[in-house]
Amino acid sequence: MNIQEKNNMKVFPLFILILLMYSLQSYSLTIDSIKYNSVVEKFGQLSISGNKIVDKNGNPVVLRGMSLFWSQLMGKYYNYECIKWLRDDWKCTIVRASMGIEEADGKWGYMKNPDEEFNKIKTVIEAAIDLGIYVIVDWHDHNAHNHAELAIDFFKKIASRYGDKPNLIYEIYNEPMKVSWIEDVKPYAEEVIKNIRKIDPDNLIIVGTTTWSQDVDIAAETPLDFNNIIYALHFYAASHKQELRDKARIALAKNITLFVSEFGTCEYTGSGYLDYEETEKWIDFLEKNYISWCNWSIADKKETSAALNVLGKPYGKWLDNDLTDSGKFIRNKIKSLNNVIFNSIKID
Repeated sequence: MNIQEKNNMKVFPLFILILLMYSLQSYSLTIDSIKYNSVVEKFGQLSISGNKIVDKNGNPVVLRGMSLFWSQLMGKYYNYECIKWLRDDWKCTIVRASMGIEEADGKWGYMKNPDEEFNKIKTVIEAAIDLGIYVIVDWHDHNAHNHAELAIDFFKKIASRYGDKPNLIYEIYNEPMKVSWIEDVKPYAEEVIKNIRKIDPDNLIIVGTTTWSQDVDIAAETPLDFNNIIYALHFYAASHKQELRDKARIALAKNITLFVSEFGTCEYTGSGYLDYEETEKWIDFLEKNYISWCNWSIADKKETSAALNVLGKPYGKWLDNDLTDSGKFIRNKIKSLNNVIFNSIKID
């Protein structure tokens, strides 16, 4: 074999390697450039694997978005245009519809005004389905275990109407207070979930934990025996710090899935000072552990956690100066973290 033939033998494998690398790169670019019609088309039916939410292909998903305020107090934001603005401008992949149940600030919720409150939730659900984002239907109650029959009836209606849509996530108990997980919350959750699962076998269900949805470590000791269950972890950054993150770590280590369906950038009262440093620590923790989140809240109430400081714009189209400091901070966070998702989605 002469020198030229030897050189050719060396060049040929190199050529094959370059060709293979080019082909893989082209395939990767093709996959990355796929444009989906919506967030829900991209991720599809969500489920639980280990302690993470995963998409239709089994890949971990982090949903990031906003919670609406108590429906009986800020019902004006429960409209299609507002939800569309949160998708298009804020880049929310999820919204939370917080249906008030009992009286709050002098106004009754679902217990005394069922049709009015149901229609608000219906509007938000149908907007989310049309816009292709996920939606949490939140039974916003601190005493849900005392209202089990009412909750079961409500969630059966929701499951019957929308349970076949992958957009839907149930939240059956917002924030149990100082009650027992074993004696109060868990039995309530078992009955509600049992009735939902007769109609909707798949969609995610969030269950509140005791002490205003902070005792995820206690729930992790005796978790619910159903599929696709998530446990609510709520925090307010200026009040709940490393100690609560440690409780979350304990729960994750026991292989239960967490969802921060509500958090504030301020004190637990919903007001007080805005703690940027601790909020950054929390968001870093959530991102590292693939924990989805919704910020509290889309409201114009005079409190730090409210995202809006303008009263007459219930349909979105908010300018920068229509947002509070918290609203600006959270909007920027959602946009920056969800940007990679929306780069692969066609928005009409």
